[in-house]
Amino acid sequence: MGALVGLTGVGGGALMTPILVLLFGVAPATAVGTDLWFAAVTKMVGGSVHGKSGMVDWEVVRRLCCGSLPAAVLTLLWLHFTNTQHSHDGLMLKTLGGVLILTAAAIIFKRRFHAIGQRLRDQAPAEFKRAQPGLTVFAGAVLGFLVTFTSVGAGALGAVMLLYLYPRRMTANRLVGTDIVHAIPLTVLAGAGHLLMGNINFVLLGSLLLGSVPGVILGSMASSRAPEALLRAGIAVALVAVGVKMLS
Repeated sequence: MGALVGLTGVGGGALMTPILVLLFGVAPATAVGTDLWFAAVTKMVGGSVHGKSGMVDWEVVRRLCCGSLPAAVLTLLWLHFTNTQHSHDGLMLKTLGGVLILTAAAIIFKRRFHAIGQRLRDQAPAEFKRAQPGLTVFAGAVLGFLVTFTSVGAGALGAVMLLYLYPRRMTANRLVGTDIVHAIPLTVLAGAGHLLMGNINFVLLGSLLLGSVPGVILGSMASSRAPEALLRAGIAVALVAVGVKMLS
């Protein structure tokens, strides 16, 4: 997973939970909770670097958090009081399958969504800017639910939403930094809720973190020579295949 992130910047988070469930037989709720803490720790490291370099749009982060954090709390309360994390694993798997397919579409059509956002902004700039705050909060709420329930969505899906909503404002570096920093409080909050519900495998989490560090380093070193477009296409195909498997 670390190597994938280092090579392409995508794929690691989206594939982690399915791999834990399908290959290692980890219960869906435990896989989600463990993956959330894995994401929280790794994103803290990356977020600190982006924050120091000034590549974070803090206004956009605040807007996203206004939607994502309350949505995460409501999702955790729903999981707790309905005992969903134990009795509705099938729903979690099917939702995860759908999110994986959406993530694959986000990877493939990222530039197209960006172009649509640019066109809408150019055609009606005043109306587009007025709608940005509310739509950003709504996007955050969608991400808050998806991340808390499936651990997937804060990466590729969040990036596509930001490119659509802020087509001129989000440069490549600012997009990555903003997306990562927003994911930190979201994954910590969601992970804390899953921790209280007993959905964390600490031995597995430690192993994942130990393996991710050298993986990111090796992936980053090879990124300049790797065919990124081909890798992204391969990840998208893998996500669709795993998503269909979970839906079936």
